[in-house]
Amino acid sequence: MKTSLSCARLAVLPLALAAAFPSFAQTQLKDVVVTATRFAEPAASLPFGVSVISADEIQASGVNSVNEAVMKLLGVPGRLDTSGGNNYTLDLRGFGVTANSNQLVIVDGLRLNEADLSSAGLASIPIESVDKIEVLRGTGAVLYGEGATGGVIVVTTKAATAAQRVNSARLYGAAGSNGLQDLRASAVLASGGFSMDVSADDRRSDGHRQNFASSSDSLAATGQWSNAWLRLGARAGRNSMESGLPGALSAAAYAADPYQADPSRASSRTDHVSTKKENAGVFFEATLGSWQLAGDANQRSKELVSVNYASPYSYNVDASNYSLRARHEGKFGADANVFVIGYDDGAWDRTITQSTFTPVGTLATARSSAYYLKDDLTFASTGTRLSVGWRSEGMKKTEASSVTALDERQNAWDVGVSQPVTRNVTVYGRVGSSFRLANVDEFSFSTPGVPLKAQTSRDFELGARWKLAAGGVDVRWYRHDLTNEIGYDPTAFGPYGPYGANINFDPTQRQGLELEVKQALSPSLDVRLNAALRQATFTAGAYAGKDMALVPGQTIGARANWRPAPGHTLDGGVNWVAEQSPDFANACKMPSYATVDLRYAYQYRNAEFAVGVANLTDEKYYTQAYGCTAGVTTSIYPEPGRTVTASVRVKF
Repeated sequence: MKTSLSCARLAVLPLALAAAFPSFAQTQLKDVVVTATRFAEPAASLPFGVSVISADEIQASGVNSVNEAVMKLLGVPGRLDTSGGNNYTLDLRGFGVTANSNQLVIVDGLRLNEADLSSAGLASIPIESVDKIEVLRGTGAVLYGEGATGGVIVVTTKAATAAQRVNSARLYGAAGSNGLQDLRASAVLASGGFSMDVSADDRRSDGHRQNFASSSDSLAATGQWSNAWLRLGARAGRNSMESGLPGALSAAAYAADPYQADPSRASSRTDHVSTKKENAGVFFEATLGSWQLAGDANQRSKELVSVNYASPYSYNVDASNYSLRARHEGKFGADANVFVIGYDDGAWDRTITQSTFTPVGTLATARSSAYYLKDDLTFASTGTRLSVGWRSEGMKKTEASSVTALDERQNAWDVGVSQPVTRNVTVYGRVGSSFRLANVDEFSFSTPGVPLKAQTSRDFELGARWKLAAGGVDVRWYRHDLTNEIGYDPTAFGPYGPYGANINFDPTQRQGLELEVKQALSPSLDVRLNAALRQATFTAGAYAGKDMALVPGQTIGARANWRPAPGHTLDGGVNWVAEQSPDFANACKMPSYATVDLRYAYQYRNAEFAVGVANLTDEKYYTQAYGCTAGVTTSIYPEPGRTVTASVRVKF
């Protein structure tokens, strides 16, 4: 009952905002254009929610990575990634431990998701190169395929937009708490139809815990040529990261000193990990009459070398993805019609190069091949947009040390409709299906003789989008009904006995309400609010009615950007995350937390001088924990306390 009442209150918030700022509803804004739909189009009539973060918002907030931007500007909960460095696992719609496997990350057409349990590694993207971040809320299965039930994070770099093709350069330097040193540089060289974009960064930190020092550097370059109807280009990049691995803490160790390495073992002071990533690709876009054509081919590699619990583990990954798609705009009488057809192909190989438990040379593979169709018909008389999409994807996955292999074809579909009800208010809805197969780490560590079935979901979304004169409001309700959800149960019978295995869960459900408000209250003050109510529960079986692990029930993110005088900017935000359980039985609770960030910047000619404080109140909290013993949360990964950063950015 409490959740229902809260949902009702959240749903009427737009009406309260209308009463508070009536003048803002009088003027229609120019539509925001998004590319998360794989071709650029206005967001106003989409039958689903998309959140957008601009490069200006990234700079004003002072965030250091894509995952920080999504967490702080959109209020999306994130958990500290145990693989080291500055990476976080984002959770768009309450998938908890398996969030990485139920949402996709795409950067300029390059798919970053791995076919094992490792994260997509958003921290490796040079933040200075990013033009915008789009978060497609809810299923993206028709357009992007397997593992998109929770949503898709689409990162578009400045080179990919082909905008502002003028000679320019930026330099950034920062120093701060925990020995932070951060250097970044980017440049655009343009002449006629040719241009070259280059960005680089180098970040070093002692970390907020013992044996948590890290260093990372990256370099990315894109060259392209374009004319009135054609754009051709090639891109390449590399990233390397090294980090200590201090391990998890017991409740007692966390209370005594949250910044120590795991005191129960000596190796926590020496364990470490390093990764090297490289990628290269080519792309094209062409306009031929009423047709738009686009395609890209990308390859990437990853080398990981680690020592954890004093045990070496290393592997190499080679992956590729290819895409070809076409969009046609036409008419059925007075009604507009847009038809999209596409083909995607992907390959992923992982080879073990060092391991205590797995033979060297063990190969794991994943292959996928898919085609999809999408049609959008907009009726001129009413403005109604009807959208229908379908995808068929064949997938094959193997792991050499396992007797199990997966070879299946799955289909996804969706039907959506959006309807303008006034000049500035649009309502929309969508129903569809999505899927994923177990990844190579999951099906190779399952109950012997019990193969993992494909996970499927029936997906629903209803929403209302209200354009204001200087902003907008979006309210969304969603539900995902999952069958055979794939996850790890620590009590299941596995390869080594009753000590845990990956299984198909009893039926589960995700549902919730999301509110997004973005508004200029005056020429000098912008505000942004993101709030969400979430339910992630087992709907049947032994855990029926229990919450899924590591899913907070409520989140709120509020942010303001104030420009009190020419050249002066004050940007700040508050993020609150409710309590959550680390276990399926909900016997333990991780406490709620709230963090406050503040940044002041002064612009003098072409230079910006800034100082920022993260976790201003020095909140002691953690976002990641795995264990529950006798009602006490264990296996805790603490977050940093108050940190201060001073920076200088110069534009040429």
